[in-house]
Amino acid sequence: MEEHVIPAAHGFAIRLAEGDAVTVINDSGTQVVDTWAFCAEDPSHFMSMSHSRVHNGRVCAPEGGSYVTDRREPILRVERDTSPGTHDTLLAACDPERYAALGCTGPHRSCAENLREALAAIDFPFSRVPEPLNLFMNIPVHGDLTLENGSPSGKAGDLVTLRALRDCIVAFSSCPQDLTPISGGKINPASLRVERKA
Repeated sequence: MEEHVIPAAHGFAIRLAEGDAVTVINDSGTQVVDTWAFCAEDPSHFMSMSHSRVHNGRVCAPEGGSYVTDRREPILRVERDTSPGTHDTLLAACDPERYAALGCTGPHRSCAENLREALAAIDFPFSRVPEPLNLFMNIPVHGDLTLENGSPSGKAGDLVTLRALRDCIVAFSSCPQDLTPISGGKINPASLRVERKA
């Protein structure tokens, strides 16, 4: 078993072979973890939230459900989810433009930049930031179709295990968003456990 830490407000990427599993642990119970997956052989072939919503018929995949790529091919399966099951697939990754729109006047880390840094660290080229799977992120959709940046709904130690259904690169960002309530107002690290297939 491998153990890793996604540093607070930073990113981390790892290569998984088909059959490997990664468990994302929300140590604080409040930290959103943006998650992406790319096919190992083709950086332009990646996990797609819009295609996955169609595939699952719901906002996020339940236990036993799968996330699919922009070519509708399975890439990650949800093997275990001890959280309330509230994960977001609607919002784009935060980026410098998002923080500027929120009134931030100085430099601010972002999930988009964390993804770029994490993939550069393992020499994996890519050309765009796909929509992330925002683990542990609570974005209620109200009856008038407005979206709310909700407060965290889980507890310390909640975890999600994702099984690789093909060779892939999985990247994570401990979301630096501290200008909305989504991570409870404080940015924390998150833990990873990686199980390699025998």
